[in-house]
Amino acid sequence: MGLHTPIETHRTHPFGVEILDLRHFSSHNLRPLLERETLLWAQMMSWDYRPSAEMILRYIDSKILPGYAAVEDNHIGGYAFFVYEGSKGVIGDLFADDSLRIEGDTVENRLATHVINTLQQSPGIQRIEAQLLPHESGALSEPFLSEGFRQYPRLFMTLPHRNSPRPDISSSPDIEFRRWGEQDFQPAAAVITTAYHGHIDSDINDQYRSLNGSLRFLNNIVRFPGCGVFDGNASFVALHKPTRSLAGLLLCSRVREDVGHVTQICVLPEFRGRRIGESLMGLCTQELRSRNFLGLSLTVTEANTKAVELYRRLGFETRRRFDAFVWEG
Repeated sequence: MGLHTPIETHRTHPFGVEILDLRHFSSHNLRPLLERETLLWAQMMSWDYRPSAEMILRYIDSKILPGYAAVEDNHIGGYAFFVYEGSKGVIGDLFADDSLRIEGDTVENRLATHVINTLQQSPGIQRIEAQLLPHESGALSEPFLSEGFRQYPRLFMTLPHRNSPRPDISSSPDIEFRRWGEQDFQPAAAVITTAYHGHIDSDINDQYRSLNGSLRFLNNIVRFPGCGVFDGNASFVALHKPTRSLAGLLLCSRVREDVGHVTQICVLPEFRGRRIGESLMGLCTQELRSRNFLGLSLTVTEANTKAVELYRRLGFETRRRFDAFVWEG
């Protein structure tokens, strides 16, 4: 992560809420706010956000995390941060509690506006991505849409294991299922790149468009705790026996000790319609049920109707609707 340009300090009112450079603060200043955010993730999504919060606080102490804090009378009631990935900016988080008020606006909107403006004015930035899972769809649309972002509603869906049907695993003679292995990294990246070619999700996440991007995506999912702790035992691949090549894959992480989250599931186009995705999901739920997990969650783009229908058929329910935003300069 690096800074392209210094972040300016924005004061909204001489006696009101100030929007200040995040690098003015330490983890000690931000910890109470992130503890409140952690509580929200636990209540809304059964997600243990503590590992992510601790990682954010370490970056804040290192003074290299670009972003803003909303402050009034030395009280921090909101923050947002972003990262630079080459010519792309990614908004990593944006959260405010109810302790601050801005007349005629919201703290979240003000933070979003400053982050968007900073990224759009950063030299070399040609694309900005944001997925704002804790915010209801539409709640933060205004500052994004007014700056030319495209909006993609997405669903956060959950499957309570106590109510889920027993999995039905496909018995195709030329398909073999096995657990994820370290040797699957490169082949899996190729499957992701091919599976998402021309797909709406590659509009939302441009990492899917190239082999190197898919490898970076896999590395982030498997080796870093940003989306839970990777669970190799609950992650599976579908192998085409005649060629010994990957036909599909499912990656799962633990977002709480007893809750799993599907971070990736995809099948090559030529193998679709053979219940491979359904079987991968069945193997995952079977593994988690054997370890007394209480549930499984996933996110899916609402316009991806075939996937949404499959998940509903498997017993998943929509728990919340949120937005992804993309800007290309």
